[in-house]
Amino acid sequence: LSSLKKFDEIKKANQAAAKKLVEDQLSSSSEDDDEDAEVKQGKILDKTFTIYTSQTDGDASELERTRQYMNDAFQSGAMTCLICIASVKRNQAVWSCCGCFCIFHLVCIQKWAKDSLFLVSSPLTDDDFGKKDYPWPCPKCRFEYKRSETPSRYYCYCGKVENPTVDPWLVPHSCGQICEREFKPSCGHKCLLLCHPGPCPPCPKMVTTTCHCKKAKPVPRRCSTKEWSCRLPCGRTLLCGQHACENPCHAGDCQPCPRVSKQRCICGRQTAERLCASPQWQCDQVCGKCLPCGNHTCEQVCHAGPCGDCPRSGRRSCPCGKTKFTLPCTEDVPTCGDSCDKVLECGIHKCSQRCHRGPCEICRQEVEKQCRCGKHTKRMPCHKPYLCETKCTKIRDCQKHQCRRKCCSGNCPPCDQVCGRTLGCRNHKCPSGCHRGSCNPCPEIVDVKCNCGKTVIKVPCGRERTIRPPKCKQLCSRPPTCHHSTQEKHYCHFGRCPPCRQPCQKTLKCGHLCPVSCHDEALVKQTGVHQSAGPWEQPSEPAFIQTALPCPPCEVPIPVECLGQHEVSPLPCHSAHPYSCKRFCGRLLDCQNHTCMKECHRVTKLNSSADGKKAGPECSQCEEECSKPRPAGCPHRCVLPCHPGDCPSCLQMLKIKCHCKLSVLYIECLKLTCADLKEKELLISCKNQCPKELPCGHRCKEICHSGSCPLNCSQKVKLRCLCKRLKKEVQCSKIQEGQVSLECDALCKEMKRKAYEIKEAEAKAALEEEKRRQQAELEAFENRLKGRRKNKRRKDEVEVEQSSWQKYKNLIMLPVFGVAVVLVAWLMVYND
Repeated sequence: LSSLKKFDEIKKANQAAAKKLVEDQLSSSSEDDDEDAEVKQGKILDKTFTIYTSQTDGDASELERTRQYMNDAFQSGAMTCLICIASVKRNQAVWSCCGCFCIFHLVCIQKWAKDSLFLVSSPLTDDDFGKKDYPWPCPKCRFEYKRSETPSRYYCYCGKVENPTVDPWLVPHSCGQICEREFKPSCGHKCLLLCHPGPCPPCPKMVTTTCHCKKAKPVPRRCSTKEWSCRLPCGRTLLCGQHACENPCHAGDCQPCPRVSKQRCICGRQTAERLCASPQWQCDQVCGKCLPCGNHTCEQVCHAGPCGDCPRSGRRSCPCGKTKFTLPCTEDVPTCGDSCDKVLECGIHKCSQRCHRGPCEICRQEVEKQCRCGKHTKRMPCHKPYLCETKCTKIRDCQKHQCRRKCCSGNCPPCDQVCGRTLGCRNHKCPSGCHRGSCNPCPEIVDVKCNCGKTVIKVPCGRERTIRPPKCKQLCSRPPTCHHSTQEKHYCHFGRCPPCRQPCQKTLKCGHLCPVSCHDEALVKQTGVHQSAGPWEQPSEPAFIQTALPCPPCEVPIPVECLGQHEVSPLPCHSAHPYSCKRFCGRLLDCQNHTCMKECHRVTKLNSSADGKKAGPECSQCEEECSKPRPAGCPHRCVLPCHPGDCPSCLQMLKIKCHCKLSVLYIECLKLTCADLKEKELLISCKNQCPKELPCGHRCKEICHSGSCPLNCSQKVKLRCLCKRLKKEVQCSKIQEGQVSLECDALCKEMKRKAYEIKEAEAKAALEEEKRRQQAELEAFENRLKGRRKNKRRKDEVEVEQSSWQKYKNLIMLPVFGVAVVLVAWLMVYND
């Protein structure tokens, strides 16, 4: 038991999940028309029409109108609510009009009915409201429904099931039961289709009936076509009573008699040809017969029967009607002399004249009159209407425009302007009078066709811009726009045909066929066409143009040898010509020393026996200098360009400096390179004195030579003592060797001693001066510490007696320094 219970729970859960999945997938009526949907739709239609076609032996010609409504229920976007202009989905509550069978959302039609009733009843007063059940119209066909017929619940098309469930194998919003609605016009039978949208088809039942004129025998016919004509003359007597109907057997009354006959007028005086269907007519003559009184004649126009008594006979009243007289018809009724008292045209006052014949005069009595709008009063004759110049400012029933009528009584007429607002379809304007609220939806139905026009769906006006065109199963019949005779098969479509994918197969210049796909209509992106106006402008979408591209170069491989005959490579046909392999040529030049350094190039053979590795006229010419080695010591290159064999002897002059580097000598290169060391020494010497300095600072006395100079200097120089006072001349080489020296004598020593004593005395005097200054600073510091007052007696200042040296040191030191300076200057001059 537990396992069965679990199985039932799992089964219910799976069924609920499958049902939810079906509702989610099939919730919208605007689904794609793929092949599976078409097969499924065909099965649903066959199931719906099964009972009907079984009774008509498969004849479905009368089902086209109903089939169109059912196709619209499956078609993408064809089922649209005209109130909100939105697609009607499978799982939404809907309502169908019984006049035009248009489908609306239940919420939308309820709001429409409520707004329509409000607009109709809003101008009514409180006294009139509720006395009449005003109807509301269908938005499309204007079929009127009572207030009590406002839909409040969601039913299927046949009205049997409330809130029908969504079944993917039934027509949307259908209950799946037999319709059983009575046919219109009523024949006593009921519809045999399953619950369906749109009108019911004609009744397919078989009945036995006779023709219209009842002359033919009864025959069995379909109930929808039970009235038939036998095509025999009708034969019924026409209204003229003289002729019979000659039309073929027909329904309803016979037409009037079409024949023409001579007919007398009512009085019988005139005769004229007239239609037999209208024999009675009046002429224009007055009767003129003598009345019974014998004094007057009948004044009636052409009439039938007796003329009657004289209208002036019997008791007659005076013109005011107050007095009656019995007089012969030959006498006129006199006036009674009393006041007329007839109510005048104003309806308020009475005529004040005496009894008179003819109409009363207009009322000339002055009264206080109020204008029609009630804002102004004025005293004026009663017969004249009073209308002020004030314009009515009330808003008319459209709630948009003012009345603007002069002296309006308050009962403003309805707005006479046309609404003219653009409807929701954006194609038409509202033709109704100016009104409140939203305009009625556009009732027009437009066709949305495929490109070839063979597949059509009908949609409400305004939906043709958003709905996708129907998918057509016809093959595209456009001629190919490329060079092929036929194009690839594809279905009918809008816009350009898909690009041709067949092989091009055009013959190229080389003779091969183009193997790529057709490229006669390639899309090429345009660049640089639009110049942006600034950084605020959004970048535009790239533009593509359709153009024919040339065939690509032929890629068939062909073996080709390079120009220099180094290699053989397979190249594409479009570039199959001798090429350079980018290697060096490598052929031996005429100099027999170098090879051609050009890239691989064409070489012309001068004769058939020429070597394949020898340079040709196209090879480069050797322009390098001779690079063969020169004799030792020769710095010059060979004067000849690169050549075979030995180089010639060097005959150039060699420019070289001498040993001392002061003179430039010109010597033949051949002499210098062939000379030995001693000869080279003589050739390079300039024969002048050597300019080099010895370590002692004197110039070398030798002739220009190589190597270092000799050190035995013979130049005489002055030798001085240490104090620079004594001097003598000696040879420079002896001084360098340290063989000769000069010492100071006694005079030099005495002068040194005196200078030392003077210097020592100056140092001692400076030291004593420094001590005295420090003593004075110490005493001043001690006085500040004691804080003595100004009014106390000052202590006797102790004067320190200066020594004789301190008094006269400046007078002594200046002459001594002057003498010392003069003496030092004299010694320096003497030593020089």
